[in-house]
Amino acid sequence: MTDKITTTTGSIDIKAADGAGSFKAYTVTPSTKPTGAVVVIQEIFGVNDALRATCHEIAEMGYIAVAPDLFWRQEPGVDITDKSEAEWKKAFALMNGFDQDKGIEDLKTTLDVARHLPGCNGKVGTVGFCLGGRLAVMMATRSDADVNVSYYGVMLDKLVPEFGNIKHPLLVHIAEQDEFANAEVRAAVLAGAKDKPEIETHVYPGVQHAFARVNGVHYDRRAATIANGRTAEALVAALG
Repeated sequence: MTDKITTTTGSIDIKAADGAGSFKAYTVTPSTKPTGAVVVIQEIFGVNDALRATCHEIAEMGYIAVAPDLFWRQEPGVDITDKSEAEWKKAFALMNGFDQDKGIEDLKTTLDVARHLPGCNGKVGTVGFCLGGRLAVMMATRSDADVNVSYYGVMLDKLVPEFGNIKHPLLVHIAEQDEFANAEVRAAVLAGAKDKPEIETHVYPGVQHAFARVNGVHYDRRAATIANGRTAEALVAALG
């Protein structure tokens, strides 16, 4: 690509597969077409500034970015940060009330919509963070996404029995000092991924959970840059 990529932001409405209603998805569309699409999966803070910034970064790479509002069944339009105790309490309450199976259903619907967006080449992947990192792994085991990328996913050890279902590339970024995933959890995930060529894992030494969250309290530029570079390589290989 020799021309500078420009982007356009917007929002689309997606009908839920179970007929319960519809939900919105934030979109950033690049000027380069045709191209692949990336479903960007939120943390427990909703589709907030950090996630929208990630969408813009992905679009500036030349991919259509689509970030669905996964908490819509509880509270549409959640947009909070990690900067206050009240926001953390709300985020954990939303996560605890979140139906992950319904979330995967909504993500599969979003995946299908993204494949058919104007300018999409039909190839779609996912990139998820925290709760979204877990959901990205679940999309690897339960959907036909062309590539899936998980940043510091939670409770990934519980998903190891599903690893045998993975047929497309899965990239897993793990924080060595993740306060939500101890060494035992990490060891289980690494052991489960061993000898599975579709799964690529990387442990980032000395960093905590959410080391790649833009402007987050645990942001680590070096680790984030390395991880994001690996993500870019995975997206290019799978989506073109």
